[in-house]
Amino acid sequence: MEKKCIFCNYPPRKIVLENDFAFAIYDKYPVNQGHMLLIPKRHFPDIFSATEEEVLALHNLTVESRKYLLEQYQPDGFNIGINLGEVAGQTIFHLHIHIIPRYLGDVKNPRGGIRNFKENIVDY
Repeated sequence: MEKKCIFCNYPPRKIVLENDFAFAIYDKYPVNQGHMLLIPKRHFPDIFSATEEEVLALHNLTVESRKYLLEQYQPDGFNIGINLGEVAGQTIFHLHIHIIPRYLGDVKNPRGGIRNFKENIVDY
């Protein structure tokens, strides 16, 4: 646990889902309704530093989060991704996986995944 890491010190009351190795929260700056972050409980910077148990736990939480988001928001699809390194947009160096619900019509042309989201930042 890192003293200055926001994810190591995340308020338990804001956790939406969790298992023994990871937890899910809503993104503070969502790009679409329901945007969540999946975060390992142990502090490490990237997926390549995860143990096999942590990778499996993150996968299981991804599946559980998808089911939760389908029930809560009825999205039509998802983008799932990880920013690895500062040049890739990582700003918090504690691994976190974005799971972004997608909705029919949320961008004019969804081809290319999240590339077109810039024009449609959601604030809720």
